[in-house]
Amino acid sequence: MKKILVTGATGQLGSELSVLAPLYSNYEWIFADRTKITLDNLELLQSQLNTIKPDIILNCGAYTAVDKAESERDLAFTINHLAVESIAKYVEKNCVKLIHVSTDYVFDGTSSIALDENAETCPINIYGESKLAGEISCLKENPESIIIRTSWVYSKFGNNFVKTMQRLMQEREEINVVNDQIGSPTYATDLAQAMIDIVESQKWTPGIYNYSNEGEISWYEFALNIKDFGNYKCKVEGIPSSLYPTPAKRPSFSILNKNKIKKTYNLDVPDYKKSLKMMFI
Repeated sequence: MKKILVTGATGQLGSELSVLAPLYSNYEWIFADRTKITLDNLELLQSQLNTIKPDIILNCGAYTAVDKAESERDLAFTINHLAVESIAKYVEKNCVKLIHVSTDYVFDGTSSIALDENAETCPINIYGESKLAGEISCLKENPESIIIRTSWVYSKFGNNFVKTMQRLMQEREEINVVNDQIGSPTYATDLAQAMIDIVESQKWTPGIYNYSNEGEISWYEFALNIKDFGNYKCKVEGIPSSLYPTPAKRPSFSILNKNKIKKTYNLDVPDYKKSLKMMFI
């Protein structure tokens, strides 16, 4: 029985994988939080991997505090770059398969068309820089890796935009949401299923892939959808990013072209509204 190691087990994606795992009992699943897989201690990390001896690694662990990364650059790069490099060295040496999760923040947001896997990368914040460095090292150390870039991830687990909006819309009479950042939400359940489908397909085609739900919306439009599905009475106003400054810049446009992953793995990518509705069931 093949052993699948999931890093970042308590995060949004890791938690969704743990929900799906019992449906795939043909694998031995190991869900590792930061105590079992320590991404900020590279020496310990190698020892932990050697102890677990996985056949497949789904690397969902990451430093994801985008704004905090601006003041914690070293920690962000240790987890998002050096730890990924270390994992890639391990899988290359031990003939292990690796799916590593990356982000739309590797782009600068100046495109006006959906970004494919060959689009030029140019991150505009420390988080994006650290994730891009991780991608580069991952493929350099282990060219057989699969990297999946995703965007605007949300889930019933962890902290995310949807849960924040649900809370604020119940607490306040009015909220403001930026309306000039365009992207596609990703329901973590859908991404988790896509990763399992790739493993189950027995077809391993390495390289970079994009995955998000279908749709092109602003955060403001996303908030309106959340309001509708939750039947909240809160008033939602759209504002420009300039009125909501943050320590880290965000890409203003990061729609991902999913044709490659759909074609290679015959994946059906749900529309974002269909997936968002699942949060309210």
